[in-house]
Formats: sequence, C-alpha cells, structure tokens
Amino acid sequence: MTDEPAVDATGLRKSYGAVTVLEGVDVQVAEGSVFALLGPNGAGKTTTVRILSTLTPPDAGTARVAGFDVVRQRRRVRRAISLTGQHAAVDELQTGEENLRMMGRLHRLPRARARARAAELLERFDLAEARGRRVATYSGGMRRRLDLAAGLVGTPSVLFLDEPTTGLDPRSRRAMWDVVTGLADEGVTVLLTTQYLEEADRLADRIALLDAGRIVAEGTAAQLKSRIPGHRLDLTAADPGAYDDLRRALGARADHHDPARLALGVATGGSAAEIRALLDEIDPGRSAVRGFTVNETTLDDVFLALTGQAAPAARATSRESEATGV
Repeated sequence: MTDEPAVDATGLRKSYGAVTVLEGVDVQVAEGSVFALLGPNGAGKTTTVRILSTLTPPDAGTARVAGFDVVRQRRRVRRAISLTGQHAAVDELQTGEENLRMMGRLHRLPRARARARAAELLERFDLAEARGRRVATYSGGMRRRLDLAAGLVGTPSVLFLDEPTTGLDPRSRRAMWDVVTGLADEGVTVLLTTQYLEEADRLADRIALLDAGRIVAEGTAAQLKSRIPGHRLDLTAADPGAYDDLRRALGARADHHDPARLALGVATGGSAAEIRALLDEIDPGRSAVRGFTVNETTLDDVFLALTGQAAPAARATSRESEATGV
C-alpha cells in the first residue's frame, strides 16, 4: 500500500464533434478501495473508464493509473489493469476452461501455469463443474463471471468494471457483488460504473455521482445521504382531483411526482410533529391523502435531488427483487 492514489485523474474533458461528453472530471481512487461512478445513461461513465484504461485519449486533463500516465505510458498502464466491459467478451465456441487457458497464454504464462491458473479461477468463480462446456451454453450470470475471471488471469492491481451487472437477474447480480467484495478484500483496487443505486451503496467505499459529463457530488454513501433531509414522506392521493390539489399545495417542495399512481414525495426531517403539521397544511379536510409512508433517505433520493430525475435502474432492481422474492 502507498499514499499515491491507484487512480488519479484531473480535469478530464472529451468531446465527439459538437457533443461534449466530459466537462472537467476529477477522479481519485485510493489503493485497495472500491469506487463507484454512478449516473444515468449518457452521463459519461463509459467514456471516463475508456480514458482511464487507455482506450480513448482525453481532449484535456491528465490521468495516472497504478502510477503511470495513461497517455505517455499506455503499455505500463495496460500491464497493471484489467477491464471488463458491459458485455461479456468471451469466445462462445470454446469451453470455459479453454477461454481461461487462452488468456493465460496471451499473458505469456507457461502452459502448466496457465492450466493451473485457469483451474484456480474456475473454482473461485463457481464454474468448475461447467469447465468443459462451451460458453454458448452458459447463462448470462455465468458468462459475466467467466469474463471477470478472464480479466483476472494476469493478476491486475486495478480493475475497471463498466456496468458489470447490467442485464443480470437479482441472484446473479448479488453473486457478482460477492466477487467484487472479495477482490477488494484481497487488495485489488476496483473502479466500477453503475446505474444501480443499491449496487453503489453496497459495494463502494466512495461514490461519485456523474451527470451530463460533470461530477455533481462525491463522498461515502452516508455523506451523500446527509446532503438532503433524513426522511421522505411518500403520499398517495385519494383521486386525480386530490392529487392535483396536493401537488399545488406542496409546490416546489414535492421532489417526486407520479400521476399514474397518484403518488407524491417530499423531503422531511421525519419527526411526528413535522409530518403531522405538513399533513394538516396540505390536507386540512383530511380527505385528499389516502395513505402515506415515511422512509429513510436513500441514494435514490440523493440522485433525484442532485440531477432532477429518478434513477430508472433502481426502480427496475426493486421490481425484479419483488418479483423473485430476493
């Protein structure tokens, strides 16, 4: 362990024609930690990873990964890192074992060492029983695990994971989370991008919220949640007319609107006195509000407050979990 960050980027900018993708992004990731870049599609997450992994040069700014400059020392950076993209990059015509042994040979491991490393990783990622099957027969979760295993053949010190659980079912997603946690425990530095708020909350030591090419907030999950009131009052209106009345009464205080479900949300300190006073204010006749719940602040609330939009992936995760009972 050293005091130098494993990833240290300052002022990264990138444009494609008239479209600006990154507008001065700063990223510092401590060695042996998990750092999450959280943001919606189009926020610039993948472009940031491509720059840090030497696949795309920045238009401006500097970046060092594992102590090496990503532009002037590309080869040395590439020897120190591994990148797993949004889609599994494995050969479907080969078996799982053949894929890993091939990666070992590409890393110039002796044949015996490549074979041993493949066996070690197949066991670690719970793929030993499927070692002799063609990857075309693997499930999505198995392919993602094999893809990650292939990236670890060369024992990288910094691992980039670009939306590693996109498209996975809840059980496979949680299995991947366990793998990432295990890698961090072993001292591997992990930078992951994600749309899943729960994923960032569970895995990351620090989180940066990226929106429209800018980092709008950074800190631990607890620090980000502390930026807005500690609770949210979720209201369900009695009917469409009552919904309109409540929305007018709350005005700009309402930070969530769902006309289809007649639902509204408003930040609150969470005390009984404050909630009672708010309900009396917006529904003096006690007929407009059909029901309400008080919830603790989540990263979803932070995302909504700082970007002005809900995180669709978080809602999808919740619906999947309810459907599967996970």
